[in-house]
Amino acid sequence: MNIRKAIESDFDQVWLIFSEVIKTGDTYVFNPNTPKKDLKKHWFADYMETYVIEENGQILGTYIIKPNQIDLGNHIANCSYMVNPDTQGRGVGKKLCEHSLEIAKQHNFEGIQFNIVVSTNKGAVELWKKYGFEIIGTTPKGFRHSELGLVDTYIMYKNLKE
Repeated sequence: MNIRKAIESDFDQVWLIFSEVIKTGDTYVFNPNTPKKDLKKHWFADYMETYVIEENGQILGTYIIKPNQIDLGNHIANCSYMVNPDTQGRGVGKKLCEHSLEIAKQHNFEGIQFNIVVSTNKGAVELWKKYGFEIIGTTPKGFRHSELGLVDTYIMYKNLKE
């Protein structure tokens, strides 16, 4: 598996992953009916870097890294990750997380903050904890889960300067 910056020709494969992940309405805030044209602003905007992990020309997953806030808050990174549902269980998410930690350090970010991790997304919560992220806050009923209704969300943080 190889991780690299996404290029324009990756757009369609990234869209396939993005649309599959959001259609379930259980892990991301994006409307399950988000149109393809909106991928540019959500995953390929000028203020973020987009990476893909590929194997034999097939994109298995993707992530973005960007400043969590503008100006006086831009020393903390924010990342989002998506793995093709067909390739889950192969360590793709772990590799993306490890890569993003290295990129964040290279960019001199002092930490990474996830603003909204759905509490019922146990796999993600446990993965982030494994890599040293802590739950630093909870938003009660912060997400409208497609099956469970209103569920809590977590703010998770990892200090990169320790």
